[in-house]
Amino acid sequence: MNDSQNNPAGYSIEEGNAASRNAYNWSKKTFANRAGKPGEPAQDLDGGFSNEIRFGAERLGISSDGIGTKIEVAERLNKYDTLGYDLIAMTADDLIAAGFVPTNLSNIIDVNHLDYDVVDQMMRGLHDAANFAQVAITGGEIAELGNRIGGWPGAKMNFNWCSTAIGVLHPSLAQPLSGKTARAGHAVVALRSPSFRSNGYSLARKTLQKVFGDNWHEAPYDGTDADQHATWGDAMLAPSLIYSPGVAALLDAGLPLHGVAHITGGGVADNFSRVLKNGLGAVLDNLFEPLPAMQRLMEIGGIEAETAYLYWNMGTGMLLVTEEASAAAVVASLQGSGYDAQVAGHLTAESGVTLRVGAGELRYA
Repeated sequence: MNDSQNNPAGYSIEEGNAASRNAYNWSKKTFANRAGKPGEPAQDLDGGFSNEIRFGAERLGISSDGIGTKIEVAERLNKYDTLGYDLIAMTADDLIAAGFVPTNLSNIIDVNHLDYDVVDQMMRGLHDAANFAQVAITGGEIAELGNRIGGWPGAKMNFNWCSTAIGVLHPSLAQPLSGKTARAGHAVVALRSPSFRSNGYSLARKTLQKVFGDNWHEAPYDGTDADQHATWGDAMLAPSLIYSPGVAALLDAGLPLHGVAHITGGGVADNFSRVLKNGLGAVLDNLFEPLPAMQRLMEIGGIEAETAYLYWNMGTGMLLVTEEASAAAVVASLQGSGYDAQVAGHLTAESGVTLRVGAGELRYA
């Protein structure tokens, strides 16, 4: 297969993972600077998107992320008040996936030139998302960088938006969640995602551009949930659901968790494999149905299921590992917190992730 067939989104997940590992290896060489001092990092949380820092007996988590090219959709629609949910979801849900309850967030907005009204919309949305996640916004900066920042040429303001969040290890946990205590036979619970979140937009935009042209965001949306979205731009801008309050409530209730995967870039299998330690694998045979927008993009873009599940969350935003006897209680707690949740499969002694979905059986090494 040629490169465009292997990497329809225009980038290689394998190369991205390799670059991330290399960057983390360079970062780990600095851990000795804080050894035995306040701010000492954990040495054994490789594979996650957050890490632990210790201040005496206090164990905090730290995570950084951004919204990525979803910003272009907001620029096209001139609508910015939902992006705050995406920004907080990317960091808060990475923290809770390791057992850290998010508490504070700092953000930086790099702009080509400042537009007060656009920033006001962004920060109003961030305020609303912070209230949902119960975090305080305690730092930030706006930097005007001129032509160093690009984006959709019709926008009032082009920008990048990133944040760093911290959280405290839940008191019920002796160690951060990493998957190390998971065992074959443990149940996997899925949380439904009502949107693309902030990932997979390279493949989605490339497909929409090919089918509808430069103004794809204005094309009428024709998915099975067309009553919810007027245009493809509306469908693609749907905000991320923040899961951290629901998972924190699970821990508050004393329900056992052995690993949590936030399904972001890399899709279902790549992200879930990060919590599969000691040669374990998984069979996921009851995932949520793919989002209607994703199903429609697969149809109009000729995208195979194997590729879609590799780049998109396909309707599942988080996977949690719990004991089989506790699975029903975990689902009930999450539903009580207002989330769609269901048992999605189980862990196996054989490595690899197998997805049994409507398109058939997909296996990822």
